[in-house]
Amino acid sequence: MKTDKLYYYLFLSQPSLLADLLPGLPQNCEYEYSAPVIKEGELRLDGLLTPISDDMKIPIIFVEAQMQTDFRFYGRYFAEIHLYLHQYQVERPWQGLIILQSRQQKLGSAVPYKNLLDRSVQRIYLQDLLEQTRLSPALALLQLIVLPNNKVPQAARALLADAKKQGDAEFWRSLNLVEAILINKFPQLSTEEVLAMLDIKTTDIKRTRFYQEVFREGEQQGEQRGEQRGQQRGEATALIRFLGQLLGTLEEAQKEQIHQLSLSQLEALGIAMPEIKTHSDLQAWLDGMENISSEES
Repeated sequence: MKTDKLYYYLFLSQPSLLADLLPGLPQNCEYEYSAPVIKEGELRLDGLLTPISDDMKIPIIFVEAQMQTDFRFYGRYFAEIHLYLHQYQVERPWQGLIILQSRQQKLGSAVPYKNLLDRSVQRIYLQDLLEQTRLSPALALLQLIVLPNNKVPQAARALLADAKKQGDAEFWRSLNLVEAILINKFPQLSTEEVLAMLDIKTTDIKRTRFYQEVFREGEQQGEQRGEQRGQQRGEATALIRFLGQLLGTLEEAQKEQIHQLSLSQLEALGIAMPEIKTHSDLQAWLDGMENISSEES
């Protein structure tokens, strides 16, 4: 999972995290994710979160996770926002959320955009979180991303312990989010090793989303079928995981159809994802691809 996708996974899995990061946002508002192309200059937004609610006072959110130096960042970010607002005739208010590595990052001059940055954009600096304690759940999750590796297990266990006090549902939701971060942070470890780091019992491993849908089972089956099949299996399981976050748990038949797609078809599905809003949309896309394959054969 690429780092920027990790943030969208966190936000979509637990919408209240956005309210923790953006003061004034309702705790229960839900969003859907897309990455639309802006035709003028073919600029592409890194992430757009669109409210599902009909309440026109709830803003759309332009999310960007920028971990590297980019001297044109601020200019491009605000150009994308305003071109999008113009092109799509947006009537809602908007807010920006930028997740940055540190205050020392070189992102170009902020002077021309100072008013917008002060009024409309929340900047989160991950390095600022390193020495902080008593963080909100949202910031505690983000802190895991930048903590030194030797401090991560203790911090992750503490976060899960706090979640468990709020009930089983909150614990398992938090576990899936923490697991996603740790697998991203420790790609050399298996899911079982990550869960061992968290002191999760072996008997509970198969309750986690990543074990069920992404890692060991799909990876092992893919390796047995050769390098290309392994890549295909990995792409398919990653798409199933992300679609599951967007739409809810997929039907077994849909998962099987996705696993049967070629690499080029999987790439096409990835491009089409912003247009897939429901299980019916997904089924129509899969059926259409199946019909094309039948005609070609």
